[in-house]
Amino acid sequence: MKFKSLLFIILFTANLFFVSSAQQFSVNKIEPPTWWTGFKWSPLQLMVYGENLNGITAKFEDRRLKVTAVHQAENSDYAFIDVVIPGTLPEGNYKLFFIKEGTQIEFDYPVLKRKNSPDEHKGFTSKDVIYLITPDRFSNGDTSNDYLNNQEEKFKPSDLDGRRGGDITGIINHLDYIKELGMSAIWVTPVLENNMWMSYHGYAATDLYKVDPRFGSNDDYKILVETAHQKNIKVIYDHVSNHIGINHLWAKNPPFSNWFNGTVENHISTNHNKIAIMDKHSDPVTVEINETGWFENYMPDLNQRNELLSNYLIQNTLWWIEYTGLDGVREDTYPYANHQHMAKWAQAILDEYPGFNIVGEVWKGEPVFLSAYQKDSKVPAGFISNTPAVTDFALADAFRRWLSGKKDLYDVYETLVMDYLYNDPMNLVTFLDNHDVERALFVADTNYAKYKTAVTMLLTIRGIPQIYYGTEIGVIGSNSHGTIRSAFPGGFPDDKRKAFTDDGRTVKENDIFYHLKKILEIRNKYECLQTGKLIHFPPRAGVYYYFRQQQNEKIMVAVNENRTETKLDLSYIKTQLTGYSSIKNLVSGKKYFLDGRDSIKISGVQADIFLLE
Repeated sequence: MKFKSLLFIILFTANLFFVSSAQQFSVNKIEPPTWWTGFKWSPLQLMVYGENLNGITAKFEDRRLKVTAVHQAENSDYAFIDVVIPGTLPEGNYKLFFIKEGTQIEFDYPVLKRKNSPDEHKGFTSKDVIYLITPDRFSNGDTSNDYLNNQEEKFKPSDLDGRRGGDITGIINHLDYIKELGMSAIWVTPVLENNMWMSYHGYAATDLYKVDPRFGSNDDYKILVETAHQKNIKVIYDHVSNHIGINHLWAKNPPFSNWFNGTVENHISTNHNKIAIMDKHSDPVTVEINETGWFENYMPDLNQRNELLSNYLIQNTLWWIEYTGLDGVREDTYPYANHQHMAKWAQAILDEYPGFNIVGEVWKGEPVFLSAYQKDSKVPAGFISNTPAVTDFALADAFRRWLSGKKDLYDVYETLVMDYLYNDPMNLVTFLDNHDVERALFVADTNYAKYKTAVTMLLTIRGIPQIYYGTEIGVIGSNSHGTIRSAFPGGFPDDKRKAFTDDGRTVKENDIFYHLKKILEIRNKYECLQTGKLIHFPPRAGVYYYFRQQQNEKIMVAVNENRTETKLDLSYIKTQLTGYSSIKNLVSGKKYFLDGRDSIKISGVQADIFLLE
């Protein structure tokens, strides 16, 4: 009898252990958190977070939703589920069951109806001018989110590399200012959760589906897009496929051993030899290190060759576009990610949103290298890029060499001559500076005349101009990132003046502000400055002449780099003046009749804009 009792106890205990083991299986999160009907992207891949997920099966209560595959991860804290969502499925929460060893967990998964037509995501074009914003340094519209618990980095407004307090509400509050300045699009640097050291810049995400609470909420970002659209301002999302922040859950507990290139403890640094990707003579290891090396030790490098991760990143981008109604994406560190993944990523976006635009950050100053990254490139680079636009670092470098006095305007001319390399030179994002390089006025050593002239060239030469916040008031900064990304005067509660208003700006700031505003007014009025053909002449005697023409509308820009007043040689450009009787200076309003005239005076270090009549 004692033996039977003992046997019963052993069997009962074993059964309890079996039940207990099954009960330890849990699900605590699914990404994407929602999805929509009507997507071409299918099947939807759900990333499931939990415990003891090895060996699970899954099914929806509603049989119209089909689970077509369950992918087991090496790490049992994760699983991946492929789901086919029929286009006719009604909006609602659908019960998803996870089953393992007789235990079942129920999870409600929201499936939504797409509210916007894919064609409503307009994309950005050369008709636009982009205003680039570093949100932490632009305006603090909600001081209640400055001091938050459970964040790695505390609020340090006095620290140039610390958080200043700017947020999404601050941007919303100044959309009218941006619109009145003449901008038609905003590019906001990343706002995702960055629970990191030096987190203000946003490029080390610790949650890819959550806005950093110090910037606001997901709903706040959606409101930003909706409010901007009401004012006819487009919104460009800053996305990073290459890396995340070291405090992301994945860094401590990756789903697969190959989720990253290397590990937190054992990895290599990138060599930044992007040019080796196109080098026919390059050693393969050199190319490999560029892709698999880490940007920083606190930025784990994602391995997009893992197909499940590749799908995750694609879906994450699609989710933010659909959730918020975005118009474009700027992709950070484009050449450092796996090229096959990036081509698949870009094509998936364009398949869903045909009118969309994507600009890849390709930080290299040679047009032949940049051109390889534009969709349908003519350059036999050995890889395919489906990104329609790239950042025009070549022209930016030429502008900056001119601003610094290292080169003359012939350098700008020569750079534009190489436009034959690009599939679409009009779809290049042009700029004088951005959040990563010294401010243009700093490069010009505070030569305001040169600075204003460069602004005029930027806004009248081909491409999609991008203006960094503060350019309109002549923020100088230094060679330090903390001052390049200076706090905008008047954007913060303790500021003594408001540079968003006339009264809050200095005399010099107002001079720059109204110069830029006037050039933007001219650009926005005349379509030839937006989409017209560029015709230019080699600079002569310190003057660079170029024309923009579209149908019957034609404008000439004359740029004088001489320090003294100079005569424009009209005989040099007479082929472009034939058939016109006069030219009108669109800034001063002064009109010049061409009959019998061979020259016009232009002030030293100045760019004048003339309408041909």
